[in-house]
Amino acid sequence: MTTKVKWQGQLISVQPRIRLMRSFDQRSHGYLGYVLRIRGTVGGEDREFTVAVGKSAHEKHQFCVGDQVAGEGVPVADPRLETAEFYKISGVRVLTRTTASSGSQPPFLGIPPPLEVYRERGHRRLAAQTYAAKCRACIWGCEMAVEMIIDQWKPSVRRYRRETFCYGPKSCPSYSSGPTRKVPGRKGMSWPVRFIGRVSVRMGAGGCASN
Repeated sequence: MTTKVKWQGQLISVQPRIRLMRSFDQRSHGYLGYVLRIRGTVGGEDREFTVAVGKSAHEKHQFCVGDQVAGEGVPVADPRLETAEFYKISGVRVLTRTTASSGSQPPFLGIPPPLEVYRERGHRRLAAQTYAAKCRACIWGCEMAVEMIIDQWKPSVRRYRRETFCYGPKSCPSYSSGPTRKVPGRKGMSWPVRFIGRVSVRMGAGGCASN
């Protein structure tokens, strides 16, 4: 059994934890919870780190940038499937609440909404460089762990990467779509992912959404 690691620090971002599955021109999303980016101490080391929490934890604690939080968790078993470093979080405590204003300009900080709101709003492609420079703290930004089935006839053949998206307002001055992404397929084929604007999302089986 993996030993749990204690962590504590200040929240510097709270974003949705969403996993994306791609298979050529098909895609589906798993809405798993939230990713907390924290500047503090983990396992006795002072640094910036990320932890994955479930929907119920956010409903209970209403995490917000600036809060001082603590808890414990274990390193993720497969980093290809997560954008956080630690998960299976327990003993979460909010030590102090922030008194800072969320403001009306990007990055939007505030308390992130329920996952259903993200699902209903839909997303658009966000340039990775823009995300890193301007959107890592915004509640509408999202870095997804992406799993790709390369050959539908051989579903065990998979590749992994990360992609960044925006769930925020179209009027955001920080937004940049970045280059078109391509999904690799069998025998060297690829599928360009051109969706940029807001997309409609339908509920799928198992709490996932497809579009």
